Amino acid sequence: MIDKKYISIFESLDEKAHKQSGPNDKILLCDGLNTFIRSFVVNPTINENGIHIGGISGFLQSVGYAIRNISPTRVIICFDGKGGSQRRRKLFPDYKAQRRVGAGTKRMTRVNSYNSVDDERVSMKQQLSRLTEYLETLPIDIVVVENIEADDAIAYATEQLFPNSDCVIMSTDKDYLQLVSNRVSVWSPTKKKFYNKDSLQEEYEIPAYNFLMYKILMGDSSDNIPGIKGVGLKTLKKRLPIIFDDKIGVDEIVKYANEHRDEAKVLELIADNKDVLELNFKLMQLFDVNISGAAKRSIKNQIDKKKSNLVKYKFQILMLEDMLNTAIKNPDIWLKETFKKLDVYRKMLNEKIDG
Repeated sequence: MIDKKYISIFESLDEKAHKQSGPNDKILLCDGLNTFIRSFVVNPTINENGIHIGGISGFLQSVGYAIRNISPTRVIICFDGKGGSQRRRKLFPDYKAQRRVGAGTKRMTRVNSYNSVDDERVSMKQQLSRLTEYLETLPIDIVVVENIEADDAIAYATEQLFPNSDCVIMSTDKDYLQLVSNRVSVWSPTKKKFYNKDSLQEEYEIPAYNFLMYKILMGDSSDNIPGIKGVGLKTLKKRLPIIFDDKIGVDEIVKYANEHRDEAKVLELIADNKDVLELNFKLMQLFDVNISGAAKRSIKNQIDKKKSNLVKYKFQILMLEDMLNTAIKNPDIWLKETFKKLDVYRKMLNEKIDG
C-alpha cells in the first residue's frame, strides 16, 4: 500500500502538469547592452567578406542559449535609453565617468581588423542598429526608454509589473543580485550559472536580502561608485555581523557602527559616512526605482503592445545579407528549437491584446 504522503505528492505533481500555463509564468529579462557589448568584445567572428559580425552573432547565440536552457514563456530585452545615466549623474557626477567617450584608449575587441578605436566604435553602433532588425523578427519584447538605464526597466518590470511571475534576469551586472528572491534569479552568461538565494549566499557569503547593503558598503568600481575604505568580507564578518543575520537598512548599519565605533577604525568610518551610504543606496537600489511616471508608462506600453510572431523568412534574409551563416549554421533548426515555445505564447498574448 502506498504511503499517504506520496499519494499527496503525486496528486500535486499531476495538478501542476495539467494546470494551464500562461505567457507571464516564467519571464526572461535580458540586459541588452550588457549582453551586446560582451558579445562584441569577446566574439571575433567575421563573415566571408572579412567583416566583424561578432556583436550580432554572439548576442543571438547567447540569448538563444539562455532561452533553450531556461525555457521561458516570455522574453523581454531591455536596452539603455538615450541619456540613461543622467538621473544618477545628477546625484553623483562621477557615475560611470570611466566609461565616457575618450576615457579609454585600449582596443575593445579580440579581432585585428580595425584600424583604430574609432573604427571599432563605428562598427559597434552599426552592429547594434542591425541587431534590432533581427530582434524585430522574433517573438520577444524590446524595451528602450529615454533617460533610463536597462536595469531600471528590468527592475521595474520584475518588481512592479510582474510581481507574481518567476523572473530570470540575464546579465553579468552584479547590481541585479540584490533582486534575488524566491521567484527572482539571475543568469550569468559568462559563468553559465544561476544565482538563487542559496547559490548567491554560497558564493558571496551574504544573504540575498542584504546583498544591497553589502554593495553599498563595498562600492562599485565598475560604476565608479566609492565605498567605505577598509570594508571587505572578512572585515564585515568580524566587525559588522548584523549584515549576516536579519534584513537591515542603512539606519541599522550606522546605528550599530556608532555603538561599536571604538572597536575598529572601519566602524568609525561607517558611522561618520552615513551620507555616503545613503547616496550609494539611491544610486544602487532597484526594488523601487526612482523613475518618472512617464517612464513607467512607457515601459508598460512597450511590454503590453502587440508584437509579431516569429517571421522566419525576414530573419533568414538578414542572415543572408550579413553572411551570418558562418556563425549560426542550420538556422531553420536553430529558430525552431529556440523560439517555437515563445511563438505559441506570443500568439496567446496577441489574442489577449485583441480582446
